Amino acid sequence: MAQKPSIPKGTRDFSPVEMAKRNYIFQTIREVYALYGFQQIETPAMENLSTLMGKYGEEGDKLLFKILNSGDFLHGMTPDEMTSTSTLKLASRICEKGLRYDLTVPFARYVVQHRDELTLPFKRYQVQPVWRADRPQKGRYREFYQFDGDVVGSDSLLNEVELMQIVDTVFQRFGVRVCIKINNRKILTGIAEVLGAADKIVDITVAIDKLDKIGLDNVNAELAEAGLTQAQIDRLQPIILLSGTNDEKLQTMRQVLRDSETGLKGIEETEFILSKLDGVPIELDLTLARGLNYYTGAIFEVKALDVQIGSITGGGRYDNLTGIFGMPGLSGVGISFGVDRIFDVLNQLDAYPREAVSTTQLLFVNFGEREADYCLKAISAVRRAGIRAELYPDAAKMKKQMSYANAKQIPFVALVGESEMAEDKITLKNMETGEQQSVTVEELIESLTP
Repeated sequence: MAQKPSIPKGTRDFSPVEMAKRNYIFQTIREVYALYGFQQIETPAMENLSTLMGKYGEEGDKLLFKILNSGDFLHGMTPDEMTSTSTLKLASRICEKGLRYDLTVPFARYVVQHRDELTLPFKRYQVQPVWRADRPQKGRYREFYQFDGDVVGSDSLLNEVELMQIVDTVFQRFGVRVCIKINNRKILTGIAEVLGAADKIVDITVAIDKLDKIGLDNVNAELAEAGLTQAQIDRLQPIILLSGTNDEKLQTMRQVLRDSETGLKGIEETEFILSKLDGVPIELDLTLARGLNYYTGAIFEVKALDVQIGSITGGGRYDNLTGIFGMPGLSGVGISFGVDRIFDVLNQLDAYPREAVSTTQLLFVNFGEREADYCLKAISAVRRAGIRAELYPDAAKMKKQMSYANAKQIPFVALVGESEMAEDKITLKNMETGEQQSVTVEELIESLTP
């Protein structure tokens, strides 16, 4: 017996029902982005490795899926190079391309490459799969979709405000309670400065960003391993564990960072954003670091309150990203909706509207050739009215056709036999209640149209 086929770990197939749910997610987010003037673009699944490498930090570089060069990818390699234990060095010789890790870096490349065609500020959204060579676990996949929205060409903090309003609107429409967490990389830089560890800013942010995952003791151990003294780690503790309202945290941090110009600038920016978001569930979290090197200002993360899962949306300001591609001085800010995690959250909460996941609304039962011809005319009118309908293709037994309707959760069935054709009527059956009524095509359309 042939071995049953499988798919790589960290990837998933999606059934028709699951795709209906995912399309509901995509459409909801698309509609909200459109309300704010965003336009859609797409970029290739693979990029040149020179585009991707060095943009996500050392840990991110390790998670890039690299693509072997076409043809004889070992051509020109020396025996020493082929037996090298340095995988990154080896990959640099035999791989020129890689699968995209996120949508932000390809977007920055797109902006620079098409700069003469864009009207600034440029507001784009993009929904495509990304790939990470990560260890699969609940809520973490090797292939998953992101749904990004970015604004480039504007320094205004109103863009941050608008993106947080988009996040709030999207999750209100989903009926999911969330907490939006905000911080600022300038605040984190200021913390490193007042600790006397400005050169350790990356190590500090990478470590404290793991607080929820590995706990305080392990964070402190990682900080010590990175070279921070015990005195510096001790001074960091009350900052990491700071509690209170957003205003109370800001007041405390203003005192802590009074000798850091950069840190005070981060406080000022955070204060402005929070002041414009009255009624939005947003919380200043000083442990939020988002371990990507390109963030330079405000950073965001969204957690679902009623489901145990990682962040479901994240993003931030990245003033210097396009400078990497030869276009300095262009500021940007963006967010990324984690579609796969949102999918899992909505599944656990059973939060999908029934109409969003139903496919066919009406099934015409096939009793034979004459009846099918009658149904084909009726079904054309029904479809013109925007009702999703299908005719069972075979004149199979009634039980089989009804089982088909039940399996696909089709709410209504149309029955047309000799008597119905003689009266130019259709018997419409509600599959949930079992109720039947004799109707004309026009009455059927009226009863199924919202």
